[in-house]
Amino acid sequence: MSDKILICRCEDVTLKEVREAVEKGYDDLESVKRYTGFGTGWCQGKQCVAAAARAIVAFGGQPPAAPITPRPPFHPLPIAHLAALTDEEEAT
Repeated sequence: MSDKILICRCEDVTLKEVREAVEKGYDDLESVKRYTGFGTGWCQGKQCVAAAARAIVAFGGQPPAAPITPRPPFHPLPIAHLAALTDEEEAT
């Protein structure tokens, strides 16, 4: 497999960077995320977490026990929208 394969397109994290992180001792999903930055871009990990987890395990790391630490939405939203407390007329 090529080391130039992108694991995270948002942050340009490659397979090689994930392998190097595991070799340096960052062998769990959260540690590799913090070391490489995957999962911190626009998609917040929706596109890359599964690929990163498979790569970490393939390189000898730990299987993920939980998903990565969630972060707030990139664009601020009213709490009522998140809680679905507004009706459709107010949302416009």
